[in-house]
Amino acid sequence: MTIQIRLLLAAILTVAAPVLACAQDGKLVLYTSQPNQDAQQTIDAFKAKYPKVDITFVRDGTPRIVAKLRAEMEAGAAQADILLIADAVTMEDLKKEGRLLPYPEADLSAYPPAVHDKDKAWFATKLITTGIIYNTKAPFQPQSWSDLLKPETKGQVVMPSPLASGAALIHAATLTSNLQEGWGYYVKLKTVLKQVAGGEKLFGMVVDFMAIREKAKGAPVAFVFPKEGVSAIGEPVAILKSTKNPDAARAFIAFLLSKDGQELALKQGYVPAHPQVAVPAGFPDRKDIKLMTFDPAKALADAKVNSKRFSDIFGP
Repeated sequence: MTIQIRLLLAAILTVAAPVLACAQDGKLVLYTSQPNQDAQQTIDAFKAKYPKVDITFVRDGTPRIVAKLRAEMEAGAAQADILLIADAVTMEDLKKEGRLLPYPEADLSAYPPAVHDKDKAWFATKLITTGIIYNTKAPFQPQSWSDLLKPETKGQVVMPSPLASGAALIHAATLTSNLQEGWGYYVKLKTVLKQVAGGEKLFGMVVDFMAIREKAKGAPVAFVFPKEGVSAIGEPVAILKSTKNPDAARAFIAFLLSKDGQELALKQGYVPAHPQVAVPAGFPDRKDIKLMTFDPAKALADAKVNSKRFSDIFGP
């Protein structure tokens, strides 16, 4: 390659770089179910890398924020550019409707298969599992999902309702498709269940970070990753097809999937989706966290049936 050609290429790259940087500017609106503190930290970290992007967020629980988004879509006035919520089933629903903008160029080389949507319409940002919490005063330390069916647990088990929580519905779908008893497990669980939510009991089903954070604060509880495995949600993020700023939206996705973005998830106390980023204090090693198989598309197709099955067992 001649010196003249090298100089020409260098000049082209020098000119192109500012053009690329300028693409990441303008306004960006994030709709999210993250806690306010986590959402603000995410925004601040992104702005530190892309100061020209004026990004704001609207926060509510997943059902409410999605209901708000759908109402805006129906009115032809969607305000959000990016959606970051709790579960992949809701993302699958929006994808099926053609509401999401795929990001085929997203760099997923560091991630194992099946972590993100195969069509790159949504991307997991964390690994939030549901396992067993127990009070240290309990008569035994559970190690298996079947331990919650023991006679000693009668009247001492609580769990979230899949009728009110997307994560709980995913958990129910995962357990029933992986445990040998299927929905029979929940039929047996009814005999020991005190109530579907709330209460001071000795055993329960809960997402990992809640239990581990409470233990770190001194609460007399411990968290177990059952030997059969755990369900997981990935707190997925996606670009809405109606976005007015796709370049900045792609930059936001790329940031969350990058090592820096995943380190932020770690600092916030979550297990990052990135397999090369450490886990928070109090969690076991990654290799000791066994994930049950889960198919978001099937869970979406079965959502109404699974909700009815749960309702038939426990009541509305």
